Amino acid sequence: MESPSHPSYGRHSRASSASRFSGTFRSSSGRKIRNKRHNNNNDKGWPECNVIREEGSYNEFDYDDGVSRRCQIFGGLVAFVFLFSVFCLIIWGASRRFVPEVVVKSLSVNNFYFGEGSDNTGVPTKMLTVNCSLKLHVYNPATFFGIHVSSTPVYLIYSQIPVANGQLKKYYQPRKSRRTVSLMVEGTKVPLYGAGASLAVSDNKGGVPLSIEFGIYTRGNVVGKLVKSRHRKRIACPVVIDSSNTKPIKFNKTSCTYY
Repeated sequence: MESPSHPSYGRHSRASSASRFSGTFRSSSGRKIRNKRHNNNNDKGWPECNVIREEGSYNEFDYDDGVSRRCQIFGGLVAFVFLFSVFCLIIWGASRRFVPEVVVKSLSVNNFYFGEGSDNTGVPTKMLTVNCSLKLHVYNPATFFGIHVSSTPVYLIYSQIPVANGQLKKYYQPRKSRRTVSLMVEGTKVPLYGAGASLAVSDNKGGVPLSIEFGIYTRGNVVGKLVKSRHRKRIACPVVIDSSNTKPIKFNKTSCTYY
């Protein structure tokens, strides 16, 4: 009846039809029943749909996701640094037990003579000239890193006066290796002042008491330059030099003090 092919009814028919069904009905029990069709239709007669409205914007979720991602990256970086630090600490602790061994082997005296002279200010005194060669034995017990070996100035001392000096040339020694190195200890026309007379007396009695004093430094790069193993050893060796004897002076393990 509401079809457009029946013009006799028109809008009046539709309105009356809508009015007929837009009222309230009573059931057999007497309760009022409201027309659901009227409630679900809009003014144009189209059925209404319940639309779910989302609160907030997508930008808020994107921001939270960015913050979470940054937190994850930062946490991963902190965890990596922590684990790497623990690893380096373990490697450093393990490398500490590999202490290089340094032993003084011998001292060869090439020149040892003294005579009269004067210092730079013209004061007359006894002068000493010394030329010696010192041999050291170095052992690197480390199984996974080499070492860089160097020394402080090597002094030959008589009566608290340095009469000769030298220095070990820095070098690299591989892991689990042994090496014998030599260095020159020289002093030319060193003024002795008041100690000159006692030196001449000692030489006439068969030998001049002197002392060799120096320090050895070793450095091992365990993990590049991040983790290093350093050791320092001071060495003092008393020695008696006879100007008439040119044979090398041998040292044993108890001849020198290592500290």
